Amino acid sequence: MSQLRLAPPLQPRGGGIAGLFLGLTYPLRALRMLQAHPPLRVYVVGPVIINVLLGAGLYAGGLWWGRRAIAAAMTRLLNWAGPNWLDAGIQLLAPVIQGVLFVLLFLALGLVLLQFGSLLGSPFYGQLSEKLETLRVGQAPPAEPLSVGGIVRDLWRAVLFEVKKLVLLAIGGAMLLACNVVPGIGTLAASIGGIALAVVLLCLDMLDSPLERRRLKFRQKLSIVFRSFPASASFGLLCFGLVSIPLMNLLTIPLCVTAGTLFFCDRILPLPTDQA
Repeated sequence: MSQLRLAPPLQPRGGGIAGLFLGLTYPLRALRMLQAHPPLRVYVVGPVIINVLLGAGLYAGGLWWGRRAIAAAMTRLLNWAGPNWLDAGIQLLAPVIQGVLFVLLFLALGLVLLQFGSLLGSPFYGQLSEKLETLRVGQAPPAEPLSVGGIVRDLWRAVLFEVKKLVLLAIGGAMLLACNVVPGIGTLAASIGGIALAVVLLCLDMLDSPLERRRLKFRQKLSIVFRSFPASASFGLLCFGLVSIPLMNLLTIPLCVTAGTLFFCDRILPLPTDQA
């Protein structure tokens, strides 16, 4: 199968202030698309069942471990402060600190659920994305004939994709950690950079089905995310919020994958060209 890449659009398709607002509309557009085309819903049921089963175990184990870890961290923090004014201040702020730690725990569990849920639900998402693209633009790249070799290649590409995302996360995380050396501004920059990195990774996940059908390389996928800024930034940020909400993310992950294909059709297509 010939490899496909996307030629640069003639005009920016996600730029300007309008792009920020347009990116936010795609989950709602996805919901309307699923309501208007009931046959598409069958491809959402499978991932929802997978997410429910996976999420039940993940949140049960994660919250059990997280509560113990947070309690131990607060105990160590209070012991470190000692019986002085710092101890009194930490005790006063303890509920706030615990609340922040629990929010971070839920965000982390949501991202883990997204990664494993997307991998396990990829056959459903691939079919859903292909049907959506056909409805939206009239055609989609033909799928390879089903074979053992094709399944193995697809699994290998999926594993490599996850590994490359982890490498990107490790490199970006190390750079952001270094920013914390500068107090105040460095910590703020690291926090903003951490959210930006999470949004980029989330965009890669949500746009992966149509991009993977074209057998794009990882750097090409990453380039497409950056080229469609700022629409992809607002789209990814909203999806980040939706997949981080406990229980609701069992339903919003398939919704955001649907939104990613619509975003691809509207903001990235055309123009596919053959690449040797």
